[in-house]
Amino acid sequence: MLVQLAIRDFAIVDRLDLDLHGGMTAITGETGAGKSILLDALGLCLGERGDAASVRHGTKRADLSARFDIVQLPAAQAWLESRELSTDDCLLRRVVAANGRSKAWINGQPCTVGDLKALGEHLIEIHGQHAHQALLREETHLRLLDDFADQADAVTELGTTFQHWQELRRRLKRLTDGGDEIQARRQLLRYQVEELDQLALAEGELDTLEQEQEALAHVEETLRETQFAVECCDHDESGALTLLHQALSRLGSLPGAERGPLAEARGMLGDAQIQIEEAARELHHFIDHTELDPERLAQVEARLGEVHRIARKHHVMPEELAGLHQRLRDELDSLEGDEHDLEALATEVEATRERYRSRARAISDKRRKAATAFGREVQDQLGFLAMGKARFEVEVADRDTPQPNGLDTVRFLISANPGQPARPLAKVASGGELSRISLAIQVVAASHSTIATLVFDEVDVGVSGATAEIVGQLLRRLGQSGQVMTVTHLPQVAAQAHQHLHIEKQAGEEMTLTRMALLDEAGRVKELARMLGGVHLSDRTLAHAREMLDASQHARH
Repeated sequence: MLVQLAIRDFAIVDRLDLDLHGGMTAITGETGAGKSILLDALGLCLGERGDAASVRHGTKRADLSARFDIVQLPAAQAWLESRELSTDDCLLRRVVAANGRSKAWINGQPCTVGDLKALGEHLIEIHGQHAHQALLREETHLRLLDDFADQADAVTELGTTFQHWQELRRRLKRLTDGGDEIQARRQLLRYQVEELDQLALAEGELDTLEQEQEALAHVEETLRETQFAVECCDHDESGALTLLHQALSRLGSLPGAERGPLAEARGMLGDAQIQIEEAARELHHFIDHTELDPERLAQVEARLGEVHRIARKHHVMPEELAGLHQRLRDELDSLEGDEHDLEALATEVEATRERYRSRARAISDKRRKAATAFGREVQDQLGFLAMGKARFEVEVADRDTPQPNGLDTVRFLISANPGQPARPLAKVASGGELSRISLAIQVVAASHSTIATLVFDEVDVGVSGATAEIVGQLLRRLGQSGQVMTVTHLPQVAAQAHQHLHIEKQAGEEMTLTRMALLDEAGRVKELARMLGGVHLSDRTLAHAREMLDASQHARH
């Protein structure tokens, strides 16, 4: 259950630390005081979307954290263990910056918002004030019945089987309907792959051919210029080696040639002589081993021409041919595999279809059995809510076409008055009746939930008087075995709570802040009196509030 909630600089809350307990907690305050802020902060910790508006004006970030006791929540423990996170604690934290960006952590480890939402599904269940609007949609009826029957996982698995079946059907249809087109494509691919196989262009061969072609095409010019360079280095009369030899000889005969600048110059000229001699030897070696080869040049140019011709044919650059070759081969292998596996594919389609139908029929059987029990429990709750003469039914009918969630349609039907036929909830005219029906359904759904913390956000809207007191009793009864938090405007509901959280807006000269605190007994009496009688609290109103609180806390539920 939720044991701590810490809020920093969120909306109009500067700082809030709440320690929460099991049982039923009522959350009250004047309209506009900020009751929704508490649920919004909790929603952010559970992965809801955050934006810059979440951050209190003038601050850099909003920082929110929620701590849960998961000792009795094996599903949450398993989720944490599967991600190698500690199960000794469960702390969800969310920080939203003033620019709208947010970060999230679970037990101190960074995580995605999706992780928060996935874990949150095992921790808390929120019933909103607009839940009765969702109850007008038949897909909601189906989901609630499956949750009641504890087969949500089975329905998810059925959806996976359905998607696999449909994918196999599409693949089979594509193969059978497009037979001629596929056969033509297969023949074209065989021809193209065979042509590229014969070309057999090796990796790196294109670069090698282009370099060799350039060298062979200019070999005559290269030999001529290389011979000229040799003569510059090693000509008998005017070559560099002859001139260097003369320079060294003359310098060596000068006085002081063995020391000072002349010695350094002679050393450098000697080094140059050695370098030129080595260069001349390399050039002689190149000339001796290089010769004109017009036949090889023709072969290289023919090979390059073939590569470029096939590249133009396929509308690709020559260097892209290797990648094209592999893609065409892969496509051909796939099509030829499909040709061989057509019969096997048809068999697999039929087997998957039967697997889907078998699972769907099992789910349908459980739905029909659960429909009776679900309808009976909702009927009982309607009796508590002063609608004992109403008749609630759950209709499970066959669907015309298979769907991911099965072969059934589920509808909640109601007859508000004796003698009238049961009709869909959307046909119920009275808003008050719809609110009470919605509450009865939510109470039944929540009573079978494995989630320890249930939040009800003004689900008592549209009821009053004695019915409001019964609503409070129902919520308190749910809190006996877990944790129930309910936002309410009704004193009859708030009086039933084990704890009472009051929210108050405080407006200063420069800013408005929201304060939240758990009330002691005197504070509860005063708040109930405000809810009963408005701003001016008379002794009679206070006495009425005291009587209501005492009666609610000491009554047997």
